[in-house]
Amino acid sequence: MLSRRSLALAINKKILILVLKLAVSSFSFYLISRKADMTQVIHILKSIGPFTFLSASALYILSQVCSTMRWQLLLPDKYPLRRLFSLYMIGAFFSSFLPGVVGGDAVRAYYLNKDAKKTSITLAAVFMDRYLGFVTLMLIGISAFPFSLKVFGDSPHRWLMPGFFVSFVIGSILFFGLQLGKRFKLMTGIYEYFSVIRQQKAVIIKTLILSVGVQLLNFVSVIILASRMGEDISLLLLAVFLPIVTTIVALPISISGLGVREGTFVILLGLIGISPEAATSLSLGWFFSNFVGSLPGLVFYFFHDRQKTA
Repeated sequence: MLSRRSLALAINKKILILVLKLAVSSFSFYLISRKADMTQVIHILKSIGPFTFLSASALYILSQVCSTMRWQLLLPDKYPLRRLFSLYMIGAFFSSFLPGVVGGDAVRAYYLNKDAKKTSITLAAVFMDRYLGFVTLMLIGISAFPFSLKVFGDSPHRWLMPGFFVSFVIGSILFFGLQLGKRFKLMTGIYEYFSVIRQQKAVIIKTLILSVGVQLLNFVSVIILASRMGEDISLLLLAVFLPIVTTIVALPISISGLGVREGTFVILLGLIGISPEAATSLSLGWFFSNFVGSLPGLVFYFFHDRQKTA
C-alpha cells in the first residue's frame, strides 16, 4: 500500500505532467493562430459537410476493425473478434482524452488482463500490435521518402522521416536484439512471448498486411476530407507526411496531440502550397472525425462495466 505522502506525490506528479502537456498544446495553438486566421479555419471546417465527415469516421471504425483482427492474431488464446473489438474501441475512445496513443493501449490491456490473468502475455500482445503498426508506418514512410525529395527541397524537415526511421531501427535493435529490459521480471515473460511469435511467420505476414490496410484507410480518410475542402494531396506525399505526423503525435508531450498535430500539418502541407488555414482545418477535421468514430467505445465501456457488476 502507498503511504499518504507517496500517494500525494504521485497525484501531484500526474497533475504537473497534465499541466505541462496542456501548456504544450496551448502554446502550439497560439503559434498556429499567429499564422492562420482562425475564423477562416472554422469556415473551412463547416464546409466539409456531414456526409464527408461521417464517411471519414466510418473509415476510422473500419481501420479499428482491421487493427482488432491484427490484435486477435497476436493473442495466444483465441478471443471472439466482437469481444476484442469492444476493447479496442474502448481504448480508442480513451486515446482521444489521454495524451498520446499509449493511454488507449493501457486501457485495453487492463480490461483484457482482467479476464486473461496473464499480465506479461497481455502486455506483450498489446505492445506487439502497436509495434507492428509502427513497423508498417515506418516502412511506408521511408519507401515513399525518395519521391518527396523534390517537395522538401532544402527544407530541414526533409530529414524527419529518415531520422524517425533510423531511430526506430536502433530502438528495435536495443529492445529486441540486446533485450535491455530482460533484467525485470515482467519483461522476461514478454521476451518469451516475442521469441515464440517471431517463429510464426504466417502470423507476422498477416498482421503486416492488416497494418497496411489500416494505414491506407487513414490515408483515404485524409484525402476525402482534403478533397471536400478543395485541396489536392497525392497519396504518395501522404505516405511520407502522415508517418511523420503520427510519430510526433504519439509522443506524450501534449493533450491527445492537439496543437502539435496541427502545427505539423501546417509545416508539411505548407511545402506543397496549402495555406495554414486549410492545413489546420484538415488536421482538426481528421481529429474530430476520428473522435466521432471512437464514440462507440464509450457505449462499449458502459456496457462492459454494467455486465461486470450485473
